[in-house]
Amino acid sequence: MALPEHDIEFHAMGCLLRVLVGPSMDGASAPSPTQAAEAVKSTIESFDQQMSRFKADSELTSLNNDPRETVPASALLRSVVSAAIWAAEESNGLLDPTLVTELEKVGYANTLRNMTPAPLADALISAPPSRAAAPRRDSQWRQIKVDNRNGTISRPVGVRIDSGGVGKGLIADACASMLSDRERFCVNASGDLRIGGRDAAADPYRVTIEDPFGGDHLAVIRVGHGAVATSGIGSRLWETDYGFAHHLLDPSTGEPAWTGVVQVTAMAPTALEAETRAKQVLLGGPRSSHLLELDGGLVLLDDGSVEMIGPVAQAMERRHLRLVHSAEKDAA
Repeated sequence: MALPEHDIEFHAMGCLLRVLVGPSMDGASAPSPTQAAEAVKSTIESFDQQMSRFKADSELTSLNNDPRETVPASALLRSVVSAAIWAAEESNGLLDPTLVTELEKVGYANTLRNMTPAPLADALISAPPSRAAAPRRDSQWRQIKVDNRNGTISRPVGVRIDSGGVGKGLIADACASMLSDRERFCVNASGDLRIGGRDAAADPYRVTIEDPFGGDHLAVIRVGHGAVATSGIGSRLWETDYGFAHHLLDPSTGEPAWTGVVQVTAMAPTALEAETRAKQVLLGGPRSSHLLELDGGLVLLDDGSVEMIGPVAQAMERRHLRLVHSAEKDAA
């Protein structure tokens, strides 16, 4: 039986987060689960305040608006930008952090926290023919330089950076480090999960893959350690005068990517890796699903078929396939 936990939910980073914290392995001298959970909450809220492109007074916004080519930057901002560059390199340019102008043009200029997503089925019916996304030709992200010795970030004037999903993965991993002394913990940053603790390894969390079309869940995965991340086009989907749009762009066109993949769930040692892998497969299309073989994952195609890949089958508590499913992570 799992040990008792303190369970909190709160809004930050434009989404709902959930943190579960069990007792410390160090005994009564350590902070209580409530105190540890509140410390994590405070850390995430501070991260959101400094790293959101939607906040006029954030450090990221200041960087994006700064007319200088080289700008002084905090250690936190340097770590976020370094992670974004790593994700771009890892995905061969598919996860391009310099598409801020393109995101704004398709309707993602402000946080979509209170937006009700448009019907995914309707969007798929009217979507253009599927094609894999491709890197942007100029690859402006390659011109971003992080200088940790001098505490600066350099980029061409006018190039703006979006922390995006990389920020969620990074903060989930940072919070996991804060909770490393706990018997069990789960940090759920709206689909990016980090799980750990020796009690969790013995009695894993049940992570539910939901169906955004309103049907039954797709599956339940038992996870005792590591990370799970889900990326899809259904949670941030809206209708414009020109059709449906979502936040996952094809860098080569600057338009929403319709690749034949609706949503991807990836497992990995860290949330940053899982987040990056999930988005890379979604943007790369069905032929990219082999990238999930090492740690496992699930791929939902726009024809309603689901592919289970690698070790994920060992973690499946239940498999339930229906027409057109998608995945959204939550720790039950």
